[in-house]
Amino acid sequence: MTNTFAPRRAVLGLALALAAAPHAGAAQQTTAAQDPSRLSIERIFASSDFRLQSLPAVQWMKDGQRFTFVGPDGDLMVENAATGQRSVLIAKSLLVPAGGQAIDIEDYSWSGNERRLLIYTNSQPVWRSNTKGQYYVWDLDAQRLTPASRAPGWQQFAKLSPDGTRVGFVRDNDIYVTDLASGAETRLTRDGSETIINGTFDWVYEEELGLQDGWRWSPDGRRIAYWRINQEPVRTFYMVQETDSLYSQPVGLRYPKAGAANPIARIGVADVATGQTRWMETGADSSVYLARMEWAASSDEVMIQRLNRHQNRLDVMLASAGTGAVRTLFTETDSAWVDVGEDFRWLNNGRQFLWSSERDGYNHLYVYNRDGSLARRLTRGDWEATGVLGVDERNGFVYFGGTEEGPEERQVYRTRLDGRGTVQQVSRDEGTHVAALSPAGTYWLDFYSRAGVPPVISLRRPDGAMVRTLADNAQARQALERLAVRKPEFFQFRTDDGVQLNGWMIKPADFDPSRKYPVLMYVYGGPGSQTVTDAWGGGRYLWHQMLAQQGYIVVSVDNRGTGARGRDFKKVTYENLGTNEAQDQISAARWLASQSYVDPARIGLWGWSYGGYMTSFTLMQPGSPFRAGVAVAPVADWGLYDSIYTERFMRTPQENPEGYRRSSPVANAANLRGRFLLIHGTGDDNVHFQNSVRLANALQGAGKQFQFMAYPNRTHSISGGRTSVHLYTMMTDWILQNL
Repeated sequence: MTNTFAPRRAVLGLALALAAAPHAGAAQQTTAAQDPSRLSIERIFASSDFRLQSLPAVQWMKDGQRFTFVGPDGDLMVENAATGQRSVLIAKSLLVPAGGQAIDIEDYSWSGNERRLLIYTNSQPVWRSNTKGQYYVWDLDAQRLTPASRAPGWQQFAKLSPDGTRVGFVRDNDIYVTDLASGAETRLTRDGSETIINGTFDWVYEEELGLQDGWRWSPDGRRIAYWRINQEPVRTFYMVQETDSLYSQPVGLRYPKAGAANPIARIGVADVATGQTRWMETGADSSVYLARMEWAASSDEVMIQRLNRHQNRLDVMLASAGTGAVRTLFTETDSAWVDVGEDFRWLNNGRQFLWSSERDGYNHLYVYNRDGSLARRLTRGDWEATGVLGVDERNGFVYFGGTEEGPEERQVYRTRLDGRGTVQQVSRDEGTHVAALSPAGTYWLDFYSRAGVPPVISLRRPDGAMVRTLADNAQARQALERLAVRKPEFFQFRTDDGVQLNGWMIKPADFDPSRKYPVLMYVYGGPGSQTVTDAWGGGRYLWHQMLAQQGYIVVSVDNRGTGARGRDFKKVTYENLGTNEAQDQISAARWLASQSYVDPARIGLWGWSYGGYMTSFTLMQPGSPFRAGVAVAPVADWGLYDSIYTERFMRTPQENPEGYRRSSPVANAANLRGRFLLIHGTGDDNVHFQNSVRLANALQGAGKQFQFMAYPNRTHSISGGRTSVHLYTMMTDWILQNL
């Protein structure tokens, strides 16, 4: 159950900041005629009043002093990072394929010598992201545009060879290589089909392991390493399309439910000259997940991360590209689960690598030797290193995010790779910073925001010194300053059993401590997540402020199981999802009810996805104090959700039947307390509409009254057109009537 993934390549840009921006509906005009101090659904979700200023995605040049981006007219621009001086590098008017019109640059990548540009255009969605389209190569010297393939069909995940003379890509689940000089196309795999996937992934690997691009050129360009996914064992789940034709149409999706058959993964290395594949010997157990794969800083070995199905053992392995023989470097284990190693970076010309682990109770950074022996530890303490943001080997630093200032914040730190220095904070302001380091280590982009304060994007030197501001979102900031609102207040309290929890609270602008206010609590609460962060919250934050303007206090509390507070706090929910989390939300409601300014008879709860599950399940607990709850796209029974996510935290239904029953809103429907609104999109490929159908059936069978809104064909985001306006209008009206 992950958030929507970023586009196909990791490029430096505003994607992280824009992810929290308000949705745009059909209307884009401003609403200046309205009272600028008041919020409305239309202002939040269908106007440009709070639209964030965006930066184009940028890619750094090798000199570390310039970056390129697509300008507003479609030209590829180059800009001096320090001065802001820019010029047209490639005019869009030049990018005209034979017999066609100039193409739009949706994404691009440079060859190693920066003389050829691989351009991605005319993209189409696969699952959530636009990962299929058409590719062209622009030769800067010859001033010529060449298609990556002259054959019909879409291409996926195209990449230039290291020497820039060929381009590889996936088409119809097979891998191809085109020689750019001759146009000759070589097919490397020949068994691609609906069930056999080469070079890309099925639904569950993409959703839960974050994998889309499934192949890699070797550094010398002679080989290609790739995943082969066999999803034939996976049963098909059918959604129903009922709005476009007289008769309903089934929409099939191979989707492994918890405890059911999974796809089978292999990793092969294909010789580009001969087309022969050597399979890596990753073991006879076909139930494992091959969660990560990269060339091991050479053309002779491949690094593989192998995760067992229980996900409590992660083997870091090196495989010989020539023989397929595999040796395990080291193994991470945990009595609950182990997360995939996202911070792996090769160092010292492949002789060492960077790794992160929560083996001491908090996630920290380590350096390993290539033989798997531990070289040194880089960070330590009762706080989390939340992710590597970049490595500057020339100057000997690793940059990373961390919570040393508290779990609500994300600061940027650096420390020496040789382990001889101390951890240095290089971000300057309280709040949330997300950094993107230039490959040469000369600058980093700082995406900075605070609760109630929209993002500011700036360019900084390695030590954090400001170079210049790239986007200040002044228009959105001014619109926010005109609102009659109070910024969120952060607080802490202890639960009935003594656990300290963190929360934020939005009070009405005219808050009077002598009055009694209704409270709406917002919850997500899933493993490793957080809602209590000092960061910009986008349209959802603005909607919460709109409710505060109508006399509600809005509160969010991070229950046990959430992130940034160490291994034990996060993994206490193992094999027992829901129970501790629900009790923490109930404790929070009781604490709020004890405050002199809260009406204890008017406390509600709402959430989306895992938060929808939390809302449903919490309202079914003994002693629930909630008057009303709104559950959007909830999991209603963990047996209905996908294998990788669910089994990570619950094992299989066959191994943990009582845990599944105990955690199921369907099984506990007869215990529902309070007024209840259930919302779901019928085209949700993530948390299937089936969940809400079963929950509705159980509630009806138990004689429980509730309200139900279905959004035809809408996905898990329940968006598109003016859907957000309808959804939030409906939720607002229901809350006003029932809380």
